Amino acid sequence: MSSMLDHTHDAAARSWVASANDPATDFPLQNLPFCSFRRSGSQEPWRIGVGIGDQILDLAGWGFADMNALMARPGHERRALRHRLFDTLKAGAPELALLPQAQAEYAVPCRIGDYTDFYTGIHHARAVGRLFRPDNPLLPNYQWVPIGYHGRSSSIVVSGTPLRRPRGQVKPPDADAPVFQPSARIDCELELGLFVGPGNALGEPFGIDEADEHAFGLTLLNDWSARDIQPWEYQPLGPFLAKNFGTTISPWIVTMEALAPFRIPFTRPEGDPQPLPYLDSPAHRAGAAFDIGLEVWLKTPACAEAVRLSRSNLRHAYWSLAQMLTHHASNGCNLQPGDLLGTGTLSGPAPDEAGSLLELTLGGKQPITLPNGEQRSFLLDGDQLGLRASAEKPGFRRIGFGPCDGVILPAA
Repeated sequence: MSSMLDHTHDAAARSWVASANDPATDFPLQNLPFCSFRRSGSQEPWRIGVGIGDQILDLAGWGFADMNALMARPGHERRALRHRLFDTLKAGAPELALLPQAQAEYAVPCRIGDYTDFYTGIHHARAVGRLFRPDNPLLPNYQWVPIGYHGRSSSIVVSGTPLRRPRGQVKPPDADAPVFQPSARIDCELELGLFVGPGNALGEPFGIDEADEHAFGLTLLNDWSARDIQPWEYQPLGPFLAKNFGTTISPWIVTMEALAPFRIPFTRPEGDPQPLPYLDSPAHRAGAAFDIGLEVWLKTPACAEAVRLSRSNLRHAYWSLAQMLTHHASNGCNLQPGDLLGTGTLSGPAPDEAGSLLELTLGGKQPITLPNGEQRSFLLDGDQLGLRASAEKPGFRRIGFGPCDGVILPAA
């Protein structure tokens, strides 16, 4: 990990942007996440921006007009840009015009050609398996192969975009036939999304130790789910309408370079199968996992303040980000800049570390009681669900991911 650290991770470095020096900010000088933005209410073209404190640095004059083209650049060029941004925004450098984030509106940060959602959270997999398959909660392939399915990129929306409650086929347990109706069991899924940087040519996979070169950065991701539609439709081919009605992501991409201080060893529990050789190496074991804290928050129309429902961490993932990338391309599949890979729900081992309401309420059998007395098994119309994430380590600045919020509207 030490070889990945440089002067841009110096916790003592300060910015001429005063808000970037606030210990509580998500976007200190050491972060520098990317977004796609324009002035609120304008018809200006979308531009690439960099978050610094509560401001945005516009990269329009820096020769970067297309986020996907930026993501396609090799790692050494991305690191050179980070160094340039850091040196421009640190204390003592010339001050430039900035736009307050409160005066901006955001789009999905890049063109997402393809979206694959993985299933890397083994605690979530076991908990959901016990609900759907009590006699066989964890299928035998789970500990050998990173499981994923192809999602719908066109319904990925940026934080703050409302989503309508979907309709679909629901098969009540005591009914002879399904009915088509609005879902009554809307759920969240606490995930991170990995944006692909440089891709690979069709038919040309890459090795596990090359995976970092193909990873651009992470964003918060909520893979909304209709739990009453899901069990009727997901066999034998997997999730469909229960998932593709909407996926919310943060407007910000936190680069892999910013997250270098928070790498930790990748390990498997004693007695579990070790990854096959194409998904394993000494370098991978030494630092392929990440210590990133995650939270789920709920705000209802009757709540004055949002309530934290759970906390978890990316360290609980059974498969690493590098393994997701490597396995996806292992059959020659050509990944492209801007492709998005979801981690799957990142639940921890404790009950209060669950990343979905399905787990927190034991399938709806034990509703959550909120401080104002309201109860929730699943989300009601008007409920706002928010995800938050940050990485913290002694000796380094805290790195945040910004908001990932969405509200559920009534069915059309």
